[in-house]
Amino acid sequence: MQYEVIEIKTVQTEKEGQLSFFEGEKTFPFSIKRIYYIHHVPAEARRGAHAHKTLEQMLFCPYGSVTIFLNNGENEEEILLDNPNIGIILKPGLWRDMRWNIDNSVLCVAASQYYDENDYIRDYDEYLEYIKNDKKGEIK
Repeated sequence: MQYEVIEIKTVQTEKEGQLSFFEGEKTFPFSIKRIYYIHHVPAEARRGAHAHKTLEQMLFCPYGSVTIFLNNGENEEEILLDNPNIGIILKPGLWRDMRWNIDNSVLCVAASQYYDENDYIRDYDEYLEYIKNDKKGEIK
């Protein structure tokens, strides 16, 4: 599976909580072109249901709890994001679904590219065909 769970650098300050931060390409294996966040989602709602052809992303949940369901066409895994110090870097070609476990949880995403609808695969059967062709070396 093409993902990596990362620990986000965090500094503890006495009686003042924690400060977590990213430092561009020191933290990410890509340059950030876009940052967005999803919020005000009710518990049990699902979003996602797509894959990207070339986009890389880093997801983290600074508030609440979101489960990320990943699928590479053969295997499925789930990752719970419920700690603001933990993130997940997703490589291209992974199908993903997200479930909000707690009302109003916030999911933040740093992306390697500007928005491009042509990079999305939104139909699961089309995704399986894409992965099959990719394994044959037909897709670059």
